[in-house]
Amino acid sequence: MKHLLFAVCLMLSAFSISSCKKDDNDTDAIIGVWSTGAQFEGAPRSGAVTFTINNRAYVGLGWNGTDKFKDFWVYNPDNRSWRAIAPFPGVARYNAVAFAVGGKGYVGTGYDGANRLSDFYEYDPSSNTWTKKKDFAGGARYSAVGLAIGDKGYVGTGYGIINGAVGAANLKDFYEYNPSTDVWTQKASLFGNKRIGAMAFTIGNFGYVLSGTDNGNTLTDNEAYDPTTDTWTSMRSLTNNSTDGYDYSAVARNYGASFVVNGKGYVTAGEGSKLDCWEFNPDADSWTQKTNFPAAPRTYSVGFGLGNTGYIATGSNGSTRLDDVLELAPDATQ
Repeated sequence: MKHLLFAVCLMLSAFSISSCKKDDNDTDAIIGVWSTGAQFEGAPRSGAVTFTINNRAYVGLGWNGTDKFKDFWVYNPDNRSWRAIAPFPGVARYNAVAFAVGGKGYVGTGYDGANRLSDFYEYDPSSNTWTKKKDFAGGARYSAVGLAIGDKGYVGTGYGIINGAVGAANLKDFYEYNPSTDVWTQKASLFGNKRIGAMAFTIGNFGYVLSGTDNGNTLTDNEAYDPTTDTWTSMRSLTNNSTDGYDYSAVARNYGASFVVNGKGYVTAGEGSKLDCWEFNPDADSWTQKTNFPAAPRTYSVGFGLGNTGYIATGSNGSTRLDDVLELAPDATQ
């Protein structure tokens, strides 16, 4: 009986010790809750563009693998609805760029299936009309990036022909657009490699261009542009370990999607069936992993932020084009 009692006590002691020990597989909780949004009401597509004005998101262009589109839609988060607006007046295209400045949207460049394009158009939501503007000064191209900082728009990188060169190539040039004068001005080229399929977003007074691909390699840098000094600063390389010892190499991708919510940038999706989602904090120059993207892997999707919510819409999964919308509440927990 004494032997049995000793054995029981020994088992209880072992259980008590093991229950207090942290499991080697335990990790800190990953924050962020994804949910299904209001389905995009246009045809499924990839290579679309998006811009936001007054808490409304505008999505249009793209293609389904055969047909190119020039329709445009506006999303209202207040009633979770999509509505068709005036169609894009230029030729149907995909892999174009877009940005919004001064309450108006700007869309241009891209590919129509045969030609690289350089034309640009302005959309006025107050009149639901498009106006032809000056062609992009950097020349015809596609798979470039577009963003807005303050009262100016910016376009750069992509695939096209540098002025005076022979043959198309990946690019790293960068141009500023002034809507008040309808003038394009060349600025300092992106620091680092030429690239296509990069991501871009604006936080505060800085624009960020990151990742993409060049010479068959996925790039890992994150470059910040300051328009007041016309200079680029390399932020945390996506393959460098941060001070917490974590390897952020998984952030790197091309043809992914990005958006900004509450002063932080988010990236997800992209080639290689990427489902991981990352948050960039410019103040700390750090990346934090968020909850994985919950839907089908995709490339050539669009991302936008409205209020406290980020959105990923449309895209391509292999030969399948998509029309779903996923929403991320970045700071929510399950």
